[in-house]
Amino acid sequence: MPESLLSVQSLSKEFKINSNSFHLFSPRPVLKAVDSVTFDLYHGETLGIVGESGCGKSTLGRMITGLTQPTQGSILFDGHDLLRCNTKELRRLRQEIMIVFQDPFSSLDPRMRVEDTIAEPLKSYCPQMSRADRHARVLELLDSVGLNPAYARRFPHEFSGGQRQRIGIARAIALHPKLVVCDEAVSALDVSVQAQILNLLKQLQAQYNMSYVFIAHGLNVVRYMSDRIAVMYLGKIMEIGPRDDIYNKRLHPYTQALFSAIPVADPFVERERAELLKGDVPSPINPPPGCRFWTRCPRCMEECKKTVPELHLVEENHLVACHLFKP
Repeated sequence: MPESLLSVQSLSKEFKINSNSFHLFSPRPVLKAVDSVTFDLYHGETLGIVGESGCGKSTLGRMITGLTQPTQGSILFDGHDLLRCNTKELRRLRQEIMIVFQDPFSSLDPRMRVEDTIAEPLKSYCPQMSRADRHARVLELLDSVGLNPAYARRFPHEFSGGQRQRIGIARAIALHPKLVVCDEAVSALDVSVQAQILNLLKQLQAQYNMSYVFIAHGLNVVRYMSDRIAVMYLGKIMEIGPRDDIYNKRLHPYTQALFSAIPVADPFVERERAELLKGDVPSPINPPPGCRFWTRCPRCMEECKKTVPELHLVEENHLVACHLFKP
């Protein structure tokens, strides 16, 4: 296997809940947003992360970028443990990990011109760069994301959602990062605009040899973008493997049910597929014992209710956390 750029090991995040519905002297309940997640990301690769709303995808992305501190676990980036680096070393590594946010409207400061927004990371990490060089770099970045360099003096409210997301991408790649986390980067855009942004991301990845952690709801979008796919459910990874294996040979019952949500033209097939997954997602404050999915799983066994299945290798590069596939 090639050397990994990012190695996430047993990463977890818990949030303590403040609520008046609990007794004053009882311990505050804990929401387990991410629970013991482990995976590797390789140079130039795109790892897609999919799952239902609330499964912990965005929290995982924010922990990778340092916006949220994990409760436990480790994040190794380019051989460095991000959670144990000193301040100077962490600052140096942070410029190599960037994020593109979901909402192109709230992720840009409405009081800052486009040039100042894109130049902000350059000012922070390249203080020796002259104003003229910074301006030239901003114009170059605008051109690389398909925007007219003359837009540099405009404000965010003068742009459409797709154009704002291009500005966010330009800001993210300003320092030539090795890793970009795309947190639902196209979910707020029209379908036609989504296609343009996805093609742009692929073009920039080839140009700058970046790696992506691509978080999304749209399964067809993830298939187009990803080399490997991780399927999350209630804070845990249920299955991870090559894109074609996940789509064509999906093994975990949850993966099978999740992909049944992809609409098909035949109404009879659609009706049968929709019946695969029943019930609601359990509360992350009080998750079920054993496998997180057993309360909704059509193939549940007694062992599933008692023992947490470990993520283990079933086929080449294909890992599954399910008692149906014992090592």
